[in-house]
Amino acid sequence: MSIAISEAESAVMKVFWNSAPLCCSDVVAALAGEHDWQEPTVKTLLNRLLKKGALRSEKDGRRFLYWPVLTREEWLSTESDGMLQRLFGGKLAPFVAHFSEHKRLSKKEVAELKALIERMSDEN
Repeated sequence: MSIAISEAESAVMKVFWNSAPLCCSDVVAALAGEHDWQEPTVKTLLNRLLKKGALRSEKDGRRFLYWPVLTREEWLSTESDGMLQRLFGGKLAPFVAHFSEHKRLSKKEVAELKALIERMSDEN
């Protein structure tokens, strides 16, 4: 599933990936420390996410409950593929090279990358 969501929408989705179902006031409360969004703003974001198919809703008395349809893994895949395509022509090696030149990798990170490369080599 490939659904493009904005930065604000992703903040809302992160709340649902941690806990669901939720009503609008639950989302407002969960975002209170991070964003000072009032209920109308959150309702707008929820409606956008519903229209995009990232959330589903169900009436529960006088309120609506929301659940994520878009998984965190699907979102990460779409976002990382898009970033890799935009910035590095879809190539992973220049991406890793860029970070190794501008950010010191820990021994643990180097070991994790080596293990990943080994797994990828074994699969091919």
